[in-house]
Amino acid sequence: MTTPSPDSAGMSTASTTRTEGGYSTSYSVEQSPEEVFAAILDVGAWWTGQVEGRADELGAEFSYRHPPEHYSLQRVVELEPGRRVVWRVTESHLSFIPEPGEWTGTEIVFDIASAAGGTELRFTHVGLVPDVECFGACSTAWLHYVNGSLRSLITTGEGLPDPW
Repeated sequence: MTTPSPDSAGMSTASTTRTEGGYSTSYSVEQSPEEVFAAILDVGAWWTGQVEGRADELGAEFSYRHPPEHYSLQRVVELEPGRRVVWRVTESHLSFIPEPGEWTGTEIVFDIASAAGGTELRFTHVGLVPDVECFGACSTAWLHYVNGSLRSLITTGEGLPDPW
């Protein structure tokens, strides 16, 4: 499934897909790969909730809490400036599904590439597939956080408040 969404100039540059490997979405912005990379690493500015720890160093860990529904601990397993960020979820507790540890062992991947007039960001949550309980709620949340809040942080310098 692909869902286009207009960017600030009215161009349709975003798409959301369901893949066998995980939930994926992508879009293009005018900013440089380095600016996109820096925004991703500023986790607390776009993934609104309680963020503790660091995401800017290989091997670093940070936790994300959105009480009482969500807790996860991420370890930075790949960090290529201007190109790629990968977080492995090492612990998780999602209170709204029967299997609260569903995210544990999944990977959250940001691929950054130069594109005509700017940069393409491709986000994939590897392991967040349609047959897992969290897929509906979590893919909706990622749509807000990645396509909405992170994109706003990249393009305007301000993330978007959490609607939940």
